[in-house]
Amino acid sequence: MPTSMRMTMSRWCVVAVVAALAAALLGPAAHAAQSAGGAPRESRPVYSYADAVRESVWVDTGFDGDGDGRTDRVAADIVRPREAAEQGRKVPVIMDASPYYSCCGRGNESQVKTYDPAGHVVGMPLFYDNYFVPRGYAFVGVDLAGTNRSDGCVDVGGPSDIRSAKAVVDWLNGRARAYTTRTGTTPVRATWTDGRTGMIGKSWDGTIANGVAATGVPGLKTIVPISAISSWYDYYFQQGAPLYGSGPDWLSDAVESDDAHAHCAAVQKQLIDGAPRNGDWTPLWSARDYVRDAGKVRASVFLVHGMQDLNVRTKHLGQWWDALAKNGVHRKIWLSQTGHVDPFDYRRGAWVDTLHRWFDHELLGYDNGIDREPMADIERHPDQWVTSRVWPPRDTSATTVRPAPGPRAGVGTLGLARARGTETFTDDPQRSETDWAATVDTSTPEKAGFVTPPLTHDLRLSGSSQVTVTATPTTATAHLSAVLVDLGPDTIRDYADAGEGVTTLTDRTCWGASTAGDSACYLETKATTTAVDHTVVSRGWADLGHYASASKGVPLTPGRAYTLTVDLAATDHVVPAGHRLALIVAGTDKDLIDPPSTTPTLTLDLARTSARLPLVGGAAAFARATSRPAATAPGTAPRHGVRAPHTVHRMP
Repeated sequence: MPTSMRMTMSRWCVVAVVAALAAALLGPAAHAAQSAGGAPRESRPVYSYADAVRESVWVDTGFDGDGDGRTDRVAADIVRPREAAEQGRKVPVIMDASPYYSCCGRGNESQVKTYDPAGHVVGMPLFYDNYFVPRGYAFVGVDLAGTNRSDGCVDVGGPSDIRSAKAVVDWLNGRARAYTTRTGTTPVRATWTDGRTGMIGKSWDGTIANGVAATGVPGLKTIVPISAISSWYDYYFQQGAPLYGSGPDWLSDAVESDDAHAHCAAVQKQLIDGAPRNGDWTPLWSARDYVRDAGKVRASVFLVHGMQDLNVRTKHLGQWWDALAKNGVHRKIWLSQTGHVDPFDYRRGAWVDTLHRWFDHELLGYDNGIDREPMADIERHPDQWVTSRVWPPRDTSATTVRPAPGPRAGVGTLGLARARGTETFTDDPQRSETDWAATVDTSTPEKAGFVTPPLTHDLRLSGSSQVTVTATPTTATAHLSAVLVDLGPDTIRDYADAGEGVTTLTDRTCWGASTAGDSACYLETKATTTAVDHTVVSRGWADLGHYASASKGVPLTPGRAYTLTVDLAATDHVVPAGHRLALIVAGTDKDLIDPPSTTPTLTLDLARTSARLPLVGGAAAFARATSRPAATAPGTAPRHGVRAPHTVHRMP
């Protein structure tokens, strides 16, 4: 029976009984499906989930984050197959280290850990334990320092966060101490594991996986970061432009335990003082930048992200992916049309099957062929996926395209040739990328737009773009936005809807074994779609005052020209024949960045403004797609697109 088969609750009961009988009759030999040559290819559910060992340990981090005079201990709740231990078989570990196990919950149904009166874990969020423990894995859910049942303080991706999760990996590999209680002295060793660990998690959880991998800790064999941060500065700012109306202290305050609230005022102050809202790079951000340590990563990486994620934007994906590539890390990637959504909730059957095969290969060492399959899965239309042998494709080339003046102010063209001229716009904080795209063919005061003719061939962007502008401001402060837009009709996932591209249904499907306290059955979802006349492909922002240095901004001199390169978020998008590709340059992108302290008018020097696009086929593909003049003039009717959601105070 395929591992990705979806089961109703009634069918799952039958399957569970059959699996239990198979385990009793066949024993350890039934643990893995075998290839014709006898080598195992797939782990099977032969161990009892109901009888699994459920225990908690407290791992000593060797770090006194809360300043109480003793080193912090972090709680690790464990579910592991009892029979494997009785047979003397050591098992690998799947681990999710999270700050959300008590405050906010995990998954689409906001599940939290539950315990019996003795403090033993009864219910684990998500399906990982239900599905993988019967297949011969242990699952470990770690409370980050300062959360749930752990000591210490939350430092939002800093040394305490990372050290608390890394300490558990060290303990699993015999390099750290753990105890049976939070304050006791009875030690406990992880004699039941072979130490091979895979970390997984969405958002903050996946961010911790990135950070722990960047320490190079031995024993961490793979990570599966889902919608994860790669550098915390880029969660709050982009090149000096503030992206959120609060700093990391707000997140810390939201997730820390009552005990941490009472003891962590000093850490809270450090978060406030170290993250000024001026956009400058400080030592606090250096300590939370995992990209700079990508060269230490030993683990393989299966990276998953929504291309329209406006919470943890795909800039995090692009810079992490590129840094890992330079280090030769074995990588795999899924890119969806959703916002900040777990793949379990937009491609459930394929996700469980692929994740199963990934862990079997990376943690059990099974030769199941997943390492020889295409590197990338990309959602081209809702629920329609394509693959790419490598990502970006090998014939992708950074291609420089240039803006030129058009027939009306602010309505220009986009091509390969350098042009002279200027365009002027005035920052309007009440206008957004959606407004700009809807009026790209109309002269409006708040933006400058540059558009290709209707394409004669499809044009694919794959990777990260950059836009270099030379701009002269009229005031001492100015923010810039650069946006790439596909102009043409389409039906896409509605990433600005409350579900960010998915709708939760009422029926459930089951993914593993259940107990009375931990169900493996989850509400199904379906794609939420919307018809649009344009799609924002990628966006990026910057503070012009950071033109000379990412570390420190300076006041601008009105009337002086400044040159700045804006990094745009990574994507994989095909602009189809008949559509047009637009580059829009403007000021404040409403709800996505904060406005500057003044209201500048900026004049672009078009001869020194350009975009470098990751085009499959390079400049030749662009020239081919834009070679013939349009048969009809483009229309000027307003276009409907997906609105930008309000993102202040969202949690990663």
